Amino acid sequence: MEIGCVLPHHEIGSDPGAIRAFAQGAEELGMTHLLAYDHVVGVDRNRPGGFEGPYDSNTQFHEPFVLFGFMAACTTTIEFASAIIILPQRQTVLAAKQAAELAILSDNRFVMGIGVGWNDVEYDALNEEFGNRGKRQEEQVDLMRRLWTEDVFSYDGEYHHFEHACIAPRPSRSIPILFGGSAPALLDRAARLGDGWFPLGTPNDKSAARIAEMKQAREAAGKPWDGFEIRAQAQYAGGDPDRWRGHAQKWADLGATHIAIATHNAGDTDVDGHLARIAEYQSAIAD
Repeated sequence: MEIGCVLPHHEIGSDPGAIRAFAQGAEELGMTHLLAYDHVVGVDRNRPGGFEGPYDSNTQFHEPFVLFGFMAACTTTIEFASAIIILPQRQTVLAAKQAAELAILSDNRFVMGIGVGWNDVEYDALNEEFGNRGKRQEEQVDLMRRLWTEDVFSYDGEYHHFEHACIAPRPSRSIPILFGGSAPALLDRAARLGDGWFPLGTPNDKSAARIAEMKQAREAAGKPWDGFEIRAQAQYAGGDPDRWRGHAQKWADLGATHIAIATHNAGDTDVDGHLARIAEYQSAIAD
């Protein structure tokens, strides 16, 4: 498995020097990829009617396209992966344009992980419909791939319509699209349309069953399993070298191609502390 890391999104802060140091430090440690999460707005838990969710208005998220553009300028080899961009709450053509620019300026070091999200308030804030987000996501993927690879064309889908247009410049190759999530409909879309999957759970029987489902769906769609990536994550918090090794081995046994080390939620620390945690985990699973 390739070893990467997760941006400690709500702990890294907003100092450009710290963000630069984290990206460069991860690359120096030999991380092959860096993941970042995505939320555009947070919701106040004290709003009328209340709010339930894992993140709220006090949680910090950096915008992935801008963040990765900044990081690409100060690194040379590390790959950047959105895990995940909540695509249906974004304008498809604009997202395709932003992703294309990032791929161009990073020399094809961008992998686009996408999902549908869970926060209807965020969709409201971005003036997009929450209820049909899954259906729109499928059409978004088709349209983005055409925008990345084709010259002027017309598009007449259920949700997107235009005549004789294109984006320019375009990347030198289509950007890999991976799906995040675990709902049956999502797994089906990942298998039929995706270049891989970002699992949200642990390497247990449920994950094994989901991988088996995607293999079957991919076979039914006439697509090869070889080359389909499974990009897992691993938590530093609450673990020790034995637990980390066991967790990584279980993902490897399930066929994971990548694993990214998440170092947040393990106590206060700075950039050097997060990098030290990454190195500790990396050393443990390399033994």
